[in-house]
Amino acid sequence: MTRRDKARLALDRLRAAIPRPETELDHGSPYELLVAVVLSAQCTDKRVNMVTPALFGAYPTVESMAAAEPEEVVEYIKSVTYLNQKSRALVAAAREIVSRFGGKVPRTMDELTSLPGVGRKSANVISAVAWQEPAIAVDTHVFRVANRIGLVRDAPTVRAVEDGLRRVIPRDGWIDAHHLLILHGRYTCHARRPECERCPLAAPAPGESRPPCDYYAGVLSLPAPLRGLDAKRGRYYAKATRRYLDDPVRRADRAGVEQLADPRSGSTDLYDTRTGKSTRVVRDYRVGGIGRRGREGGGMAEDG
Repeated sequence: MTRRDKARLALDRLRAAIPRPETELDHGSPYELLVAVVLSAQCTDKRVNMVTPALFGAYPTVESMAAAEPEEVVEYIKSVTYLNQKSRALVAAAREIVSRFGGKVPRTMDELTSLPGVGRKSANVISAVAWQEPAIAVDTHVFRVANRIGLVRDAPTVRAVEDGLRRVIPRDGWIDAHHLLILHGRYTCHARRPECERCPLAAPAPGESRPPCDYYAGVLSLPAPLRGLDAKRGRYYAKATRRYLDDPVRRADRAGVEQLADPRSGSTDLYDTRTGKSTRVVRDYRVGGIGRRGREGGGMAEDG
């Protein structure tokens, strides 16, 4: 299956599971959307939607926000992350919009990213949602899901994920894909414990033996648990050397994923004696780089 075929299959299945792929940020205008997007950085949409009604009531227009002081805006967003930085950004962005763009939220990438608090991801969200311009915004969910499924190949940065998705998804499907991948990551393909068993991508495509999600295919290939291990003899059991140990080392496997290993033999075929599960992990992903920790034989290591 080519990456384009995988993208087509994945998005078709996600569309069937998510009938209304759209932003969950409440807004009524491009100005309100910009404010909500700035507030949503490293914060949940649910939390943002709790504070914006009062905020928009106090500052219903970009001109009213431009006339405010950051210290005043803070009072309305106290439950949002990085409230001081965001209040300064909102006021500064509003003043820029009034002075440079006649009070209208700009539409081009260069103009949007020139505003305080608006980076490429935020600009893509605004372009796609407010103007229906083809764009793929890559947040933590899209980064994780695109890499896990294999829509991109170990893309190490947000921009690399965006560029990779643009290559395999037709331009007229970018906006839809953006929402589908975000919502899938938010409600199914979680960072810490992805619900692979109920995922639309768990079943192989017709004629295929592996699920279309590379991450889940890796999970299914993990060694089966061992029974009858004696936890009193050591924390881990090395199957290759048939010995118990408490002091494994870390060693990168052929795929570059860091695994626990037997310090004597170097074997990564270790088992947790308390659960019998293999300690081998599947490559996982998070914004900022390719993660080295992943799902351990039935559990999920925490993101760093």
